[in-house]
Amino acid sequence: MNAAFEAARAYGVAVEFADLGGWGAAELRSEYDAHGPVIRLNTRLAMDDELVARCIYHELYHHREAIGEVVRLRDRREREAAADAFARGLLARC
Repeated sequence: MNAAFEAARAYGVAVEFADLGGWGAAELRSEYDAHGPVIRLNTRLAMDDELVARCIYHELYHHREAIGEVVRLRDRREREAAADAFARGLLARC
């Protein structure tokens, strides 16, 4: 998990724990805000260290889109799948 926080810090992205509200049947684990830039992890969910790291890496992919390091895909589902794949890949290295 420390590696995920270090990666965020290296990109200049803050990580915060916040109440992201209720989303009904959907589960919002985290969000990326380019105006911070900041990643917010949802305090409404019970997260273990691996899930926290996965969420940080997922949102770092979106930061990389925002800064032009990776091409932003047009389709939202494809973007989310790419962010998930990026997170899985980084977790596999740890």
